[in-house]
Amino acid sequence: MFINKISHYLPKEIIGNEYFTKLNNLSSDWIIARTGIRNRRRTSEGENTSTMAVEAVRSLLTDAPYSKNEIDLIVGATYTPYDTIVTLAHAVQHELQIPDIPVVSVSSACSSLLNAIEVVQGYFAMNKASKALVVVSDNNSAYNNETDTVSGHLWGDGASAMLISKKRLSEGDLHIRELITGGAATHEKAMEAVVLRPNDRGVVMPYGRDVFIQACTYMPKVSQEVLQRCGLTIEDISYIIPHQANHRISLNIIGTLGIPEEKLISNIQELGNTGCAGCAIALSENWNRFKKGDKLVVTVFGGGYSYGAMLIEV
Repeated sequence: MFINKISHYLPKEIIGNEYFTKLNNLSSDWIIARTGIRNRRRTSEGENTSTMAVEAVRSLLTDAPYSKNEIDLIVGATYTPYDTIVTLAHAVQHELQIPDIPVVSVSSACSSLLNAIEVVQGYFAMNKASKALVVVSDNNSAYNNETDTVSGHLWGDGASAMLISKKRLSEGDLHIRELITGGAATHEKAMEAVVLRPNDRGVVMPYGRDVFIQACTYMPKVSQEVLQRCGLTIEDISYIIPHQANHRISLNIIGTLGIPEEKLISNIQELGNTGCAGCAIALSENWNRFKKGDKLVVTVFGGGYSYGAMLIEV
C-alpha cells in the first residue's frame, strides 16, 4: 500500500494552559512538566467531528494526484462521533457525492488510525478496492470533562485525511511496508483506565499511571516487532511518530528504543492530545521534510489498551 497524499485540519481557537490554571488551579509549569502541552486547539460553534473531517478532505483533494471519482473506499475513524448513526465517513461521502462504494467507520480509541488503514489493507487484499480515502477526526472538547485534574487539560481537536492506493503512483508516495495492531484489554485495569461514557461524565482517566506504564511498554515492543518483520533495526529508523498522548511517554519510548530525540516527531506541545488524528496530523505537518529512503515508524496506544505500529518508507 502507498500513501499518495495527506492533509490535516485544525480549529482556529487556541486554549492555553492558563485556562486550566483558572479552572483547576493547575499551573502552566506543572502541566508542561507532566505532559509537555502548552496549547491545544478547540472547535468553535458549528464545528464538530464530521465538519473537521470534511475540511481535512477538502484540503486533501486540492491538487490531488487523481480524481475523487477514482476513490472506491472510504474509511473513517473516531471515538468522539458527532453522530453515532451517520458516521463521519458517511458525512465525507455525502460531501464528495461518490455513490455506491464501501463506506465504513472504526473505533479503537487512539489506535483507530492504524486500524482504519488495516481495514483498507483488507479491502485491497480482497480486490474490493484500489484507491481509498482514510479520514481520522476527534473532537475531544465535545466530550471532555474539564474539571478532571488528571486528564481534563490533555485534549485537543483536529482531523486528518489521506489517500491510499494499492499500487505505487509516484516517486513521492510513502510505502506502507508493514502494519501490526493488537489489543491488550486482558490487562486488569484496561476496562477502567481511561473511559468515555457519554451518558455518564465525559472523558476520565482514573488510572492514568497504568495507562502511562502500558503505553511505554507496548509502543516500543510493537515498534521493534514491525522492524523485525522487515529485517530492519532501530538504527534504520529516520523518524518515529508515537501517539501524541503525553510528551513524557514519547521521550520514554525513544529512550527504551535507543532513538535520539532529533528523530522524534511531536506536535502535542501546541495541539494537545488530538486522539486518533494525532499521528496523521504530525505526518501531514512534516510531509515535505521526508526524503527518499527515509523510514518512519508510527506507533499508537489507546483506551481499552489497543496498540499498533506501522513502518513507512519514502
